Amino acid sequence: MDRGIGRDQALADLPHYHQHNKGPGRAKNASGHIHMYKVIQEGGAPIKAWIEGVPLEDAARTQLINAASLPFIHDHIAVMPDVHFGRGATVGSVLPTKGAIVPAAVGVDIGCGMMAVHTSLKATDLPDSLADIRSGIERAVPVGGQGAGSGWKGKPGGIPNSISARWAKLDEGFKAICEKTPHLAKENSLIHLGSLGSGNHFIELCLDERGEVWVMLHSGSRGIGNAIGRTYIEKARELLTRRAVHIPDKDLAWLAEGEAAFDDYVEAMLWAQNFAMENRKAMMERVLRVLRESLRSFTTGKLAVNCHHNYVSRETHFGALVWVTRKGAVKAGKGELGIIPGSMGAKSFIVRGLGNPESFESCSHGAGRALSRTAAKSRFTVEDHVKATEGIECRKDAGVIDETPMAYKDIDAVMAAQADLVEIVHTLRQVVCVKG
Repeated sequence: MDRGIGRDQALADLPHYHQHNKGPGRAKNASGHIHMYKVIQEGGAPIKAWIEGVPLEDAARTQLINAASLPFIHDHIAVMPDVHFGRGATVGSVLPTKGAIVPAAVGVDIGCGMMAVHTSLKATDLPDSLADIRSGIERAVPVGGQGAGSGWKGKPGGIPNSISARWAKLDEGFKAICEKTPHLAKENSLIHLGSLGSGNHFIELCLDERGEVWVMLHSGSRGIGNAIGRTYIEKARELLTRRAVHIPDKDLAWLAEGEAAFDDYVEAMLWAQNFAMENRKAMMERVLRVLRESLRSFTTGKLAVNCHHNYVSRETHFGALVWVTRKGAVKAGKGELGIIPGSMGAKSFIVRGLGNPESFESCSHGAGRALSRTAAKSRFTVEDHVKATEGIECRKDAGVIDETPMAYKDIDAVMAAQADLVEIVHTLRQVVCVKG
């Protein structure tokens, strides 16, 4: 789909749309929305899934049905087209809850999300070889895992002053949550600020449909978010035992409003989301500095997006104030900008939300995995990956086979399945990709 494609055109391009637009999930409601979801009803709350033309694996379906059985789900669960089985809860799901939050549904990478900045650079301003730019980014931004040796620890010059200045805005909140959860003080939070995680986290240089350069990155709350998530997932499981109730999956254990643990979790979780936001800003600042040292003078455009896709927010939907947990989903309120990345070697999108109430004003957070990391590593070779990422300056070794494009769903099919959730503003293609 090209830049600026409208919802109606995207719908019209779907196979058999004209023949079946009166079918289940396709009727217009009173506000004129065309529903493109399918309804899964297995005894619990309804599940409305935007999955036309994309697969829904059995394991993910079972996870969703289990979540829908929880007594505090508000109205229904919404499922995005990048849906796949996840640890704790289904990736690509939106859970609205009344009076409770499921920490495992939020996950351990609290506040994980995307940031993109438009620059005045053109494709013609980039050198023929982008290897030096990629190396410069890798020197400027620590990449890798969450261990004691990651982040800024051991880096020449130690923690930069700009990182310490950002931490100063977070320090008071961190001390407050450590007073209630002392073991979190042991986490190397400061050394991870402004650093890139491993796995599917990345930093990219992209070109849009006009040949203009964007910087885009994906990361979250690093080690401290992981520690907060694990702490309260375990706390919820302990409380589940005391509640003496049966649920189909212990990962769906919850914290209830009115409990001290609920208040402590919300405080820590919201802080971790702020950390993740600052983390992305810090990395973007350093990447732009590399480009300024390597390329001609440029400005950054007004269009910049910094959005979570693993998080909780307090919102009003269907007449009630609820907690909305987006696990691998982006807020797509009317006119709201978001980012939907494809895989390494695939296109990505800057989108504008259509504010569809049935999805709780949400859209997908990416293409979504088609294969597990283990399956991708066993199925594809380095040669396969090299061919799939031809023309992109990126890692082409065995360590990133689990992130090869073939491990993900077709991003075009994912976008077509959610044409009633977002419209495309810009289409981006990667020319540099830095992975942890």
